[in-house]
Amino acid sequence: MRSFYEFFAGGGMARAGLGDGWSCLFANDFDAKKGETYRLNYPADDVLRVDDVRKIKAKELPGQADLVWGSFPCQDLSLAGGGAGLKGERSGTFYPFWDIVKGLIADGRGPKVIALENVLGTLTSHSGRDFEAICKTFADAGYRYGALVINAALFVPQSRPRLFVIGVRADVAVDPGLLSPGPIAPFHTPALQRAFERVEKAALKHRIWWNVPGPERRNENFADLIEENPTSVRWHTTAERDQLIAMMSPVNRAKLEKAKTAGHRMVGGIYKRTRLDENGDKVQRAEVRFDDVAGCLRTPAGGSSRQVIIVVDGPKVRTRLISSRETARLMGLDEDYQLPKNYNEAYHLTGDGVAVHVVRHLAQHIFEPLTKAPIPTKAAA
Repeated sequence: MRSFYEFFAGGGMARAGLGDGWSCLFANDFDAKKGETYRLNYPADDVLRVDDVRKIKAKELPGQADLVWGSFPCQDLSLAGGGAGLKGERSGTFYPFWDIVKGLIADGRGPKVIALENVLGTLTSHSGRDFEAICKTFADAGYRYGALVINAALFVPQSRPRLFVIGVRADVAVDPGLLSPGPIAPFHTPALQRAFERVEKAALKHRIWWNVPGPERRNENFADLIEENPTSVRWHTTAERDQLIAMMSPVNRAKLEKAKTAGHRMVGGIYKRTRLDENGDKVQRAEVRFDDVAGCLRTPAGGSSRQVIIVVDGPKVRTRLISSRETARLMGLDEDYQLPKNYNEAYHLTGDGVAVHVVRHLAQHIFEPLTKAPIPTKAAA
């Protein structure tokens, strides 16, 4: 069985995506609440350590893992963050995480594959220097690396584009079929290609282009995931609904009126955002989308609001907060995945996570082909 370490593990969504063919040797997260949910869903082992990643040393990790997964914090790299990038207190935990990787390499236990996941802001943070730093980190450690931009909307009805940087140890044989001679759609986006143009030549010598096929067409829409009688939230009163609609701009109000004439039930997502009105004053607006896809789930911090759903059946309009279970479905979690009972904790857990189906796609088309061969007796340093 293949094995892995899961850093910044949250509720174990990367583990869920990897599946039963993978054994978790060690997991870490700083958040005790998320740790409770992790242990609740994976009670058969005791691999999770709730602690600051800065306090963890490579010698404390058991065995030798085929894969190291790291979804390091995005707050300082996201558009909603303060722009501190990898120098920030939260996203800067990338460096102590990588110190653990370097310790494993020095100990002869360098993993075959290292996978990082973060927001697209990583590509442009500090004019691309943060992305370049990540690329150099892989190259300096003796790993060939490639990057992909994958939107979870290809798999689940949620707009959630994320950056994945995946490195393979230099001594691991790579099937030529896993590589492309150059960037290919849909995962090597123009933004990703521009980011690579800013990376120094020495690091670019180690870059590869992963050849990952697109998935089969998604056959599930946002409306298919909606609960009629949720237990974690309640439907808004008429006054609350009308207040929300009153916050819509004329453009968004027109979207609602069009949805009323669709001839079938329409489900949309609403986010509250601060915008400038015609006088240049800041006002809060309710912005709606009716494209069968939910907006990106975000944690209710850093200026982001919780997502509201709107259900339109002809003239009948209902609104409420998206439910805990609906957020889990949008992340690809199974129905038996146990969520925190507290709504905000559940929303924070899912909004911070990685889409399960995206991890499974990467596992099927990159991780598992790369980890077929036995681990050499001496890993590359």
